[in-house]
Amino acid sequence: MNEAQKFELESLIEELEGYRGRHTEFITVLVPAGATLTQTTKQLEDEKGTATNIKSTSTRKNVINALDRAARKLKEIARTPENGLAVFAGNVTFPDGKESLEVWAIEPPKKLKVKIYRCDQTFVLDPLKEMLETDECYGLMIIERNEATIGMLDGKHIKILHHMTSGIPGKTKCGGQSAQRFARIRESAAKEFFKRIAERMKDLFFGNKKLKGILIGGPIPTKDRFLDQAQLVTELKNKVIAVKDLGGTGMHGLHELVELCADTLAEQEFTKQRVILDLFFEKLATDPNKVAYGEAEVEDRLNRGAVEKLIISKSLARDKVKLLEKMAKESSAEIYIVTNETAEGVQFDNLGGVGGLLRFEIHD
Repeated sequence: MNEAQKFELESLIEELEGYRGRHTEFITVLVPAGATLTQTTKQLEDEKGTATNIKSTSTRKNVINALDRAARKLKEIARTPENGLAVFAGNVTFPDGKESLEVWAIEPPKKLKVKIYRCDQTFVLDPLKEMLETDECYGLMIIERNEATIGMLDGKHIKILHHMTSGIPGKTKCGGQSAQRFARIRESAAKEFFKRIAERMKDLFFGNKKLKGILIGGPIPTKDRFLDQAQLVTELKNKVIAVKDLGGTGMHGLHELVELCADTLAEQEFTKQRVILDLFFEKLATDPNKVAYGEAEVEDRLNRGAVEKLIISKSLARDKVKLLEKMAKESSAEIYIVTNETAEGVQFDNLGGVGGLLRFEIHD
């Protein structure tokens, strides 16, 4: 699923979640990939007969009408799309108070695996929501002598899962046997610290089927000693795909670790966003005639077929995003959806939240 498909699905789910029926009169029909529509259409026609037994006149009318609209939509489509089909129908109330019988039919960006018919007060959206979950994530761990931070990179999102301190005593100026004794105490405390980190990583990461790799950072001696001495379970040790030298833990350290591992994460969403925004700002500084930003300017360049890569912030109004996506598809422009959860994303939002890298220069 590309960013444009993901945004469209997010927008649909957000819209449908905003509606609630007065009674159980919203129709959800999910047809899995590979199934035929004939049987489902017949089921909806049969349900119309059953709905005539509903006592409430208004509910009976709304249910029958929604079933009729859903059945007609299936007949129009005739053949199940490759990824299956999701149909939603019901008498919805809009923010201005107006009511209207509406029907939505989409081919989801991933294959539907469940068959559902439901008549309820809300639409059944969980199977579509599951498609938005990222297929992969990366464990993050930064270790210093006195503390460690364990985090997760999931899509574009970095979060701290656990922060811990070592309890290792500071170095002593004493000499002789006292110095040796303190050295042994520090060594024992370090091993215990490494053991606690390894156990916590096991609790947080072991058995996570989405975990594609683990990135580790820290000062040269500390992180290397951890990898040598910690009893990290084999499954997690084999998941370590990058080890980087850096100082500082916490959220700042996790961001720095991800940036240092950009090559390793070349196909990861967080890095892809940073790469396209870095390219945008670089072009803006060095070749401004090949860049457009702001809604009016970008729409003009799209109309002229000049936009090669369209960048849209999620902070824009949904209707505006849909319009820009439609214009981009008509001119075969690549679409990139970005968030404002990074410094580059915030900077891009300050320019209007929409920009384009151009195929050729436009001189007005």
